[in-house]
Amino acid sequence: MVRFSTSLLLWASLLLILGYNVLVMAQWPSGEQPRFYDFKVQSTRVTKLCTSKDMVTINGMFPGPVVYAQEDDRVIVKVTNETPYNTTIHWHGVRQKLSCWFDGPSYITQCPIQAGQSFTYEFTMVKQKGTFFWHAHVSWLRATVYGALIVYPKTGVPYPFKVPYEEHIIILGEYWLQDVVKLEHDTAASGGPPTPASAFTINGHPGPNYNCSNNDVYQIDVVSGKTYMLRLVHAGLNVESFFAIANHNLTIVEADAEYTKPFTTDRVMLGPGQTMVVLVTADQPLGKYSMAMGPYMSAKGVKFQNISSTAYFQYLGDVPNSFSLPAKLPSFNDNLAVKTVMDGLRSLTAPVNVPRKIDSELFVTIGLNVQKCHSKTPKKDCQGLNNGVMAASMNNISFVKPKVSVLEAYYKRINGYFTEDFPKIPQKFYDFVNGAPNSIPNNTEAISNGTKTLVLEYGTRVQLILQDTGTVTTENHPIHLHGYSFYVVGYGTGNYSPQNASFNLVDPPYMNTIGVPVGGWAAIRFIADNPGVWFMHCHLDIHQSWGLGTVLIVKNGKGKHESLPHPPADFPQC
Repeated sequence: MVRFSTSLLLWASLLLILGYNVLVMAQWPSGEQPRFYDFKVQSTRVTKLCTSKDMVTINGMFPGPVVYAQEDDRVIVKVTNETPYNTTIHWHGVRQKLSCWFDGPSYITQCPIQAGQSFTYEFTMVKQKGTFFWHAHVSWLRATVYGALIVYPKTGVPYPFKVPYEEHIIILGEYWLQDVVKLEHDTAASGGPPTPASAFTINGHPGPNYNCSNNDVYQIDVVSGKTYMLRLVHAGLNVESFFAIANHNLTIVEADAEYTKPFTTDRVMLGPGQTMVVLVTADQPLGKYSMAMGPYMSAKGVKFQNISSTAYFQYLGDVPNSFSLPAKLPSFNDNLAVKTVMDGLRSLTAPVNVPRKIDSELFVTIGLNVQKCHSKTPKKDCQGLNNGVMAASMNNISFVKPKVSVLEAYYKRINGYFTEDFPKIPQKFYDFVNGAPNSIPNNTEAISNGTKTLVLEYGTRVQLILQDTGTVTTENHPIHLHGYSFYVVGYGTGNYSPQNASFNLVDPPYMNTIGVPVGGWAAIRFIADNPGVWFMHCHLDIHQSWGLGTVLIVKNGKGKHESLPHPPADFPQC
């Protein structure tokens, strides 16, 4: 197991590694220095929770290798698939400026890398730095195929806070004893909800609360009086999570790879797809303090793992094998604890360049559906609520991935794989939160299933309202937009009302994944200045599988610097 820590000396040396000269197409951002990585998608034997199994990893590592770079560097990763499963890699939070071909979501921007094939991802961290991560974006392989992507500031550019003594990567995950590919297949075939995770993990370790895991625990050794940077990454599949350290405060200084005003709290909540950087000072008496990850579950009637994963924040000089002080996590449905953290997130600088004039106003409902059962074997195939089939939708349209990538079909003008008629507003407005027509399954069906996309002109200033619905159950949904970061200008509970909504246009946080509040709404703004095909979806994988997503197509602007270049030579074929 690789220890996920990086001292200042280590990362300084990493940033001095010399790259090779490469020939890059002129219209692609060239980057200041190339960083080369070689990913082998492999089947690896792993023993956890008293059981051994084969699972898919990168280079035999779980979590996978850390990718390091600096702002404006070019990252080049050759991915070779040595397993029988299709795979892709998504570089979560990377805006992929003029490099949509390398974004990674299967059947959205590329066909999967098939068994025995390889594909080289090439992208530049254009004006981006901070904590990112990469993960598989096909099937539920994301459960085991993930790792951190750490991008440091340019040489000589300091952090906007005091340099920490050490920094450590903390990746929150979920682990299943079952094969996750088979689990996804069986879940889809059943029409019902997924099996809860067998355990939560911190850097791949369940910790002592689980069977056979007393020694399968992650630990950070700390020096009294020193301050540590923790780069938190939520790579879990289907459950949002609280994180806390016993008796220690956490000061948030970055969210979704963008600096924030310092905000101190005793716990944070991250949804799958979100990253956060916190500073922790070892200011308590010598001892062993628990770092805990536990569930945040805002939906009603959903089964989930309720045993927390534990790691150790161990003071050097403490008595060996001492008992750990437990961390206090909020209750699993503590919505106020989530709101308190979100309220504290503000962009570091003010005022920010948030769009004031809006060209396109979008209103998108998000939520779950239950489709009627049409199977001849309903006990096998219709295990959703009231013997229906579970689904999910945006604006009551359940997204279906095509047989070729939307990007390739759009670029090559191949008809028949997608349409350009995703609605900008719902067909019907009503009390989305409290008055949803939820007579299951009679009034809960999605209007249609399909690959409907929304087309935006280059340079469009967009305001998007994301509205949670109670058709089946209200829930906090972590919505991720590929290819962009956006300003979260407002959020609230209940139904969105432009007359009553309060917006922050001075220092809103700049994010790529927003937790739309349970029974509430969120308002985001961005400028559509990155041409390509961009997936917008819930980062709870079960919801994505059920159809909670859509695609935004941003047209080319003027000239090569506003136009998507041609596909790479080794682009995977379906």
